[in-house]
Amino acid sequence: MNYHLSGKTALVAASSQGLGKAIAEALVKEGANVAITSRSEEKLMQVQEELSQLQKGRVVYIAGDITSSEDIARIVEKTVTEFGTLDILINNAGGPPAGSFESLSDTEWQNSFELNLLSYIRLIREALPHMKKNGGRIVNIASSSIKEPIPGLILSNTFRTAIVGLSKTLASELAPYNILINTAAPGRIATDRVRHLDEVNAEKSGQPVETVEEKMKGQIPLGRYGRPEEFANVVAFLVSDANTYMTGSSFLIDGGMVKSI
Repeated sequence: MNYHLSGKTALVAASSQGLGKAIAEALVKEGANVAITSRSEEKLMQVQEELSQLQKGRVVYIAGDITSSEDIARIVEKTVTEFGTLDILINNAGGPPAGSFESLSDTEWQNSFELNLLSYIRLIREALPHMKKNGGRIVNIASSSIKEPIPGLILSNTFRTAIVGLSKTLASELAPYNILINTAAPGRIATDRVRHLDEVNAEKSGQPVETVEEKMKGQIPLGRYGRPEEFANVVAFLVSDANTYMTGSSFLIDGGMVKSI
């Protein structure tokens, strides 16, 4: 399907690996110009080279730390300077550490707030003056924990749910500018993050990580982990001209794992 993204400009946060990289690739394939960003300049250079070989949209990288308000302002400014506009914002960040309520310190709570919520707020704030001119699309990447809390991931359960409240509220505030904002919530997608969580659970249970993985797959009706490109394809639809009437909504991409309605 042609999503009519040719000539559009997208900024994808945390895009040197995992879901962010997959989203950037999906947008480039659809012809969008994409700014990728993360803290690792080395990884960004590799991803830029890889995506540029697709010979579709143009790709630039901007190294920066999204927990820094100064870096966020610089990343947005450089994106607009490079491409002349900003049409699409993908808010994304690495997952917070696992842990129970009593095991986590104030520092860990503060760090997770800054990475997994405040960075989204700041990126939206910096992007809005540019997106208000011609409308745009924002997708906030969260987690299946927005529908069903995940044991041992209280930081994710807390801040990912807050993202939904942010998105729903902004849907009304941004609608007059033709800016649509939605939340995309991955379940068990085969990324390094999910592999790490399986390893943490394996260590806690004293089982091989392969056993933990098979048990998790058994809880998913489709019987497997999702592929990053499957998740990215949904995000590409949400930011495209094919989506003209959905805003303030949350979408699970989880193979049917979450049982709640």
